[in-house]
Amino acid sequence: MADTVATAPTQPRLLLIEDDPQLGPLMAQVLAEVYDVTLCADGGEAFDIAMEQSFDAMVVDRRLPTVDGLTLVESLRRAGSQVPMLILTAMGTVQDKVRGLDAGAADYLVKPFEFDELFARLRAIRRVTNGEGPFIRIGEWEFYPDSRAVYSPYDGRTILTERESALLRLLATNPQQTFTRAAILRAVFSSDDTPGTVDTYVHYLRKKTEPSIVQTIHGRGYRLGLV
Repeated sequence: MADTVATAPTQPRLLLIEDDPQLGPLMAQVLAEVYDVTLCADGGEAFDIAMEQSFDAMVVDRRLPTVDGLTLVESLRRAGSQVPMLILTAMGTVQDKVRGLDAGAADYLVKPFEFDELFARLRAIRRVTNGEGPFIRIGEWEFYPDSRAVYSPYDGRTILTERESALLRLLATNPQQTFTRAAILRAVFSSDDTPGTVDTYVHYLRKKTEPSIVQTIHGRGYRLGLV
């Protein structure tokens, strides 16, 4: 039978599917600081619970009795579930992660893990579902180009202007490339702007996020500073 950890009724609901008899209850206890957690140790039972009840997110262990985690995620997606799901497992090769994401998971976290990272990843996949759109991870920051939002590691939300967002998107999608001011002007700004405009918007970005998010390469230009 599934065990429900009693929490405040206004908390978002999370289905935790973990069969480890020590880790499962520990995770449920910690996650209950933020979520209304339902803990289940069986993949087949978890499918029934997920179809019968409403959840805001799921954490799915890869190796489960009755139905394994990948099959569970695939089955829920085929059944029409849109709940964001995070696969949590000790299987951490690139191929394992690709299989998990292809199965329909929104994210994939490898054991052992830190709870702070698990909370952050759950926040991220829920934001995507709630309309922020896909995000780019920049160090410990999360950048959502579609909504022009950046989230600090402490979950603070800041909205960038259109130009600030375009500049950050250029750097974040080309993290190994250094851009001259002229290249940034062509990609982000108008022909009426000057190289000083680039410096001004780099300053704005640093002020709204943190100084190291954009790195100055002396004599060459700018590049993404956090990876």
